[in-house]
Amino acid sequence: MSREYPERPIVGVLAVVRREGRVLIVQRAIAPMPGHWGFIGGLQELGETTGEGAVRELLEETGVVAEPVGPLTVLDAVNRDGDGRVKTHYTLVAVLAEWRSGEPVADADALDIGWFTPEEAEERALPLFPSTLRIMRLALAHP
Repeated sequence: MSREYPERPIVGVLAVVRREGRVLIVQRAIAPMPGHWGFIGGLQELGETTGEGAVRELLEETGVVAEPVGPLTVLDAVNRDGDGRVKTHYTLVAVLAEWRSGEPVADADALDIGWFTPEEAEERALPLFPSTLRIMRLALAHP
């Protein structure tokens, strides 16, 4: 299925990884929104759960191993062209995960990567995706 002008929404997964009171975020090098900070993620593959997909993407993109806890929240990312037609439509499942091992290394799609509290991200004035702070706070407040 094409990512542009799809026949139906495409499911993506985001790895929201906690470690010692911080959350792992990455600065994107490519679209969407290059230079902005958000969560590691990608498309869910056929036959895998959202948790499996999130930790697979995390491992592939950073080398970090984490254990999925479960879905944290869901985001709709719908973009329309100038004629009002749906150009892209993603349903993004943010999956809470607990860090188990590995130090994050940014792949070619990333400019930088690190562990932050929401307050640290705000203090550094990091350019964030719109829901990043809210999701970081949800992750840290989740039991």
